[in-house]
Amino acid sequence: MTTPAAAVPASPALQTPDANAHTNQFALLKQRRFAPFFWTQFAGAANDNLFKFAFTVMVTYQLQLSWMPPAMAGLAIGALFILPFLLFSATSGQLTDKFDKTKMIRFVKNLEIVIMLIAAWGFMSANAVVLLGCVFLMGLHSTLFGPVKFAYLPQVLDARELTGGNGMVEMGTFVAILLGQVAGGLLVAVPQIGHASVAVACVLLALVGRGVAQAIPRAPATDPDLVINWNPFSETWRNLKLAHGNVVVFRSLLGISWMWFFGAVFLSQFPSFAKEVLHGDEQVASLLLVVFSIGIGVGSLLCETLSRRQVEIGLVPLGAIGMSVFAIDLYFASRALPALAEMGLGDFIGRPAHWRVMADLGLLSLFAGLYSVPMYALIQLRSQPTHRARIIAANNILNALFMIASSVIAGALLGAGFTIPQIFLFTGIANAVVAFYIFMLVPEYLLRFISWVLSRFIYRFNVRGEENIPTEGAAILVCNHVSFIDAVLLMAASPRPIRFIMDHQIFKVPVLGWLFKLAKAIPIAPHKEDSVAYEAAFAQAADVLREGDLLAIFPEGALTRDGELQPFKGGIMKIVDIARGEGMEVPVVPMALTNLWGSYFSRFEKRGDKNVAMVKPFRRGLFNSVGLNVGSVAAPADVQPELLQQRIRALLTA
Repeated sequence: MTTPAAAVPASPALQTPDANAHTNQFALLKQRRFAPFFWTQFAGAANDNLFKFAFTVMVTYQLQLSWMPPAMAGLAIGALFILPFLLFSATSGQLTDKFDKTKMIRFVKNLEIVIMLIAAWGFMSANAVVLLGCVFLMGLHSTLFGPVKFAYLPQVLDARELTGGNGMVEMGTFVAILLGQVAGGLLVAVPQIGHASVAVACVLLALVGRGVAQAIPRAPATDPDLVINWNPFSETWRNLKLAHGNVVVFRSLLGISWMWFFGAVFLSQFPSFAKEVLHGDEQVASLLLVVFSIGIGVGSLLCETLSRRQVEIGLVPLGAIGMSVFAIDLYFASRALPALAEMGLGDFIGRPAHWRVMADLGLLSLFAGLYSVPMYALIQLRSQPTHRARIIAANNILNALFMIASSVIAGALLGAGFTIPQIFLFTGIANAVVAFYIFMLVPEYLLRFISWVLSRFIYRFNVRGEENIPTEGAAILVCNHVSFIDAVLLMAASPRPIRFIMDHQIFKVPVLGWLFKLAKAIPIAPHKEDSVAYEAAFAQAADVLREGDLLAIFPEGALTRDGELQPFKGGIMKIVDIARGEGMEVPVVPMALTNLWGSYFSRFEKRGDKNVAMVKPFRRGLFNSVGLNVGSVAAPADVQPELLQQRIRALLTA
């Protein structure tokens, strides 16, 4: 795993306050660096969907077009909208990296006004050809805005605000989609003035978005010397190769694209599902969209609450599990509903059998929000700032391809005789298989999930001083050693992966040993016992620091025998000396785990003349309060075993 390069200096308007200054993500809506951007993207998403849905309804119910039957209208409009993502995402990523992002946003909003003026004429004259052209142009508008949207956030938010900021944007996007579609459907259906109402609404929303965009502060270019490659095909391939250069980022892109595949299956089937399976009318189909959108919004907002305001990718496996569980249950809830006459909204809600369907749909989408937001934040955090927008452009390309694939596969399954509930079952099972494959390829997701569960449901884990853990660059974390799960708790406290140097004996512990191997922990043995393993451990430690990652060591050399801090061995000095010998002044961060002694995973019970661990699992009950106190970075003169021990001893009583 690589670490981002030094961030591009922000303009004075973008300097971020300390992360702890905000109680939650909603506080960002009061700040100029976030609020104008949020409402700009909200207005754009609402306008996209108001325009597209109104046009779809107009073609389906109001116009009689021999060359575009109603059954094909939604497919044609969706395909035209997504085509620019395939053709121009690579170019838009380059433009976003090369130019000031705020200028790009304003340019895109100016373009939106022009497109909506053309669309207004198309609605007034009921000209479907003009409106189809505007669908393509709005797809181009969204293609240009996509990389700016996700590259802007990490430039103005610090690492501990990224999850909350992404959650707000994701929630806002789906609420805007919902409101846009509802407004488009209602306005276009107004007798006599429906088309004019849609035309006015589209232009007004574009003007509002442009007006708000004027308040967005400058976001300087991250790669102003970039030479634009205007060939979309060669640049698309180059972007995909660029993304592939960072394995964690690229596989996260695939994970997000899979989420869009998953979501597209459900969204595309809502009208048919409502009519053929639930026996409801158009209002029931709209209700399904409302429930789905609310679920996504709630899940997106929950991410910050569940993640201690850091990029917590441990939520991704939780999201994947929920997506599969409720997609599969949706099959069982809907497969045997009795055939009834078409129901309106009131009759549909009045039947208890339908409540389970709506609960499954809402929870399925809630977990999709938990799944996607941390992945977006991880990509933003781990991508090089100089080409972050091009990475996001590669993500948009993959998203488009996966959504097209979902339409093709769903169509093939329907053609093969699958029912819609069976397609949902197939998608839920496929999601479980794909998620397991991704988590085995990128074990960081699984490890963070385990540490998140442990720190939330086994212990009440309180972290103080987490801002002292560096969010970028190499650092050595030095901590007391109390239990077999110390490393797992440190993982839960850090926004970044940690490589641990650990006693080789701990790798023999069932399950935990497998976890630490999965985490690429570095086994170390005493020099007298195995000199080769001893030297190999320090060589690997030097590699970790060279790569700019976090390295953790328990300088006592073994678990405490009595709960007290043991004398520190010389391993920490050897690592510091190796780093200095290579010209690296690596910061050292002291840490202290508190209240872990006596828990299930610590040596506590007497067996003969030894203290043993992992007996009487509930002797302290569930939800024990344990803590981690993180001290300030140690000055070079303080990097001595005795001085570090004194600092950690002080943290134990802090």
